[in-house]
Order: sequence, then structure tokens, then C-alpha cells
Amino acid sequence: MSHPTVFKFPAPGAAPMTTDLEGWVVRAGSPSMKTWVQHTSADGKIISGTWAATPGTYHATYSAYEFVHLIEGEIIITPDGGEAVTLRPGDAFVIEADFKGVWEITKPVLKHFVVQV
Repeated sequence: MSHPTVFKFPAPGAAPMTTDLEGWVVRAGSPSMKTWVQHTSADGKIISGTWAATPGTYHATYSAYEFVHLIEGEIIITPDGGEAVTLRPGDAFVIEADFKGVWEITKPVLKHFVVQV
């Protein structure tokens, strides 16, 4: 199967993954997440899609690089031993593959992501 040179994300589909991501542990509240993988590169090394989460706090351990464009909501991300960064709609940011820290979701989040797996 050939891959298109340009892929425009459709609206998220009806069947998201609803389990917490590997390496994410709830620390406060009762957050939930939905992940829609909407595109995978031909070699399988890059995935992209849409992610939504409700308020609460996770401790996250990353093993892959992620680029994020925040569409809705607010997140305060604090690396272990580091300073908090507040992110709001329109912000774009990168999480390095060795990140360990807290994601405090203060307002319901909707984001687009690109992950190098």
C-alpha cells in the first residue's frame, strides 16, 4: 500500500484507545485519556494523531520523542527535579525521549501529536 505525500487529519474516529499510555501513572484525581492514532509512516517509525484527556495528574515516563500542538485545554508539565511549564491552546512543544515528570491537566485537553517510536 502506498502512503500519501500529504495526510490531512480527519476528525477523530469512533474507536479510540482508552487505556492509559504505557509509562503513565495516575497521581491525583481520576483523569482519563483517549488516543486516536490517525497516521503511521510507511516504515512504522512515526505515528501521529489526536489525544484527549480529562483533568487530573499523571506521572509520565517517556521512551520516545513527541511533538505536540495543544488545541484545547491547559497542562502544567513539571520534569522530575525541574521547573513547571504551563501550556495553553496554540502552544507547540516537544517532550524528549528521556522525560520523566508530572503532567497536571487543569482543563480538558485536546492535542495533535507526532511520536517517533
